[in-house]
Amino acid sequence: MDLISLPPCSRRLESMTLMATATAATVSEQPTLVLSPASTSAIKISTTFLKTPVKTDQEILQNSMLEDDPNSNTILAGSLASDAGSCADGDKREQQAKRPRWGPQHKGAQELAKLYSSGKRTQELVCVYICITLMVLNLALILRHFRFERISNVVVAAIFGILTADFGSGLVHWGADTWGSVDLPIVGKNFLRPFREHHIDPTSITRHDFIETNGDNFMVALPILGKLAWNFFTRSNAEIQQDYAISAYLFLCSIFIAMTNQIHKWSHTYWGLPGWVLFLQRHHIILPRRHHRIHHVAPHETYFCITTGWLNWPLEKIKFWSTLEAIIELSTGHKPRADDLKWAQKRA
Repeated sequence: MDLISLPPCSRRLESMTLMATATAATVSEQPTLVLSPASTSAIKISTTFLKTPVKTDQEILQNSMLEDDPNSNTILAGSLASDAGSCADGDKREQQAKRPRWGPQHKGAQELAKLYSSGKRTQELVCVYICITLMVLNLALILRHFRFERISNVVVAAIFGILTADFGSGLVHWGADTWGSVDLPIVGKNFLRPFREHHIDPTSITRHDFIETNGDNFMVALPILGKLAWNFFTRSNAEIQQDYAISAYLFLCSIFIAMTNQIHKWSHTYWGLPGWVLFLQRHHIILPRRHHRIHHVAPHETYFCITTGWLNWPLEKIKFWSTLEAIIELSTGHKPRADDLKWAQKRA
């Protein structure tokens, strides 16, 4: 059975079995797991539509956080360190290994959480309330000018709007994950900080309220919704009908952009989700939980699209992100995810 598809408690029991096997096999930092014949067929993580060897079960186990047990990340490293020897070096390694590699007790995660400011909160509140107002206004205008014969145009617009939002989420996610520093003025603490915190404490997003979760994405949707409302109020009815498909595309794209981080939050929530959310995840209409966990395998270098995740597999197959990173590193000398690694190493 695929480790990712197991329910949370079963995943923990399964991972403990694999940890024990790894400890008996080797004492290295990253052991080679000896999988039973029954589990060899599940070594590749499956997406909803296609199977691809993006991350193996072994990589998921060793380099990502079991979200139902944030502190279990210390077990594998701690058991291996204790087997390394009884000398002083072995004791030191054991103590270091017991420090959380991720989770709410991670030193870097705690420092980053404290950087969330009242000014940032105010910005998020303003953006959320204005954006919701524009959503309601534009929805009323869209419905007012709707003609049934344009239903096929609306469906096509919806599909392209979703794809645009998914690619946009990947581009922003990749950029914020890979480049820049929390120390940058304005941008660092206000916009890059949540990305750094999320990698070393993935469940932090589940403890954020609606405003903190969605403020930035609602801000990104504001210009689109504002322009759309302006078009409705300044153009003639004939012009509105002529460009109705484009208006539907912009509206649906902005809705998915605004809701991207809420969808992302649901992909990290393993308890208490409404049935309709589970239905959408199960049918890959929005980002599924097991699909997104592929991104959370350190060093977080793949599967950046977090609205639906539809584009993750094709973008990975053509090496889209890695090619961009190679070009930028060659041109600037900056290494991808250097700041992300710096915060992940704050374990003292």
